[in-house]
Amino acid sequence: MVALSDRLLMTAAEYLAWEQTQEERYEYWDGEVVATSGGTRNHNRISGNFFRILDDALLNRSCEVYIADVKVQVEPGQKYFYPDVVVTCDEQDDDTQFVQFPCLIIEVLSPSTEAIDRGVKFARYRQFTSLQEYVLVQADRYHVEVFRRNDRGQWVLSEYNLEDSLLLESINIEITISELYRQVQFEVDDLAS
Repeated sequence: MVALSDRLLMTAAEYLAWEQTQEERYEYWDGEVVATSGGTRNHNRISGNFFRILDDALLNRSCEVYIADVKVQVEPGQKYFYPDVVVTCDEQDDDTQFVQFPCLIIEVLSPSTEAIDRGVKFARYRQFTSLQEYVLVQADRYHVEVFRRNDRGQWVLSEYNLEDSLLLESINIEITISELYRQVQFEVDDLAS
């Protein structure tokens, strides 16, 4: 993420109205408008694979899956983020601009956003009582991390590699990691790290 050069500040209402008229996507952080960075081909492919798999699996269920261009209202009037993929199964989620009750959020990591996705964003996402799983996917190697809220409200980490299958408990869908990385090309140097 890169902040706009002139530090564009506005109220949440102004942001929500303004952002609808923009060609690019902008997140909202406590009054500051922040441009979202573009992704790589691998980032796009992994996000697309995740969306396709979930969209097909949720076809006859009352859940909705969104990719990249739908924001999440993290804190009303304070924070609005764009996750790579988000799923909501809550019938209260009827706003046309954003998701308010996500059960699953997926972020594909890149060098410019990884620290934010792991740190401040995850800290904010954990405030959702509806959120059951937070998935972080590496775009430069085969590796997926899933943080799940257990029955005591604690977040527990599980890690997955290429030969594994991942059960998304929040929506009861099993996915092979190889499906998530379908048609993803890594550079030899990336796999060595």
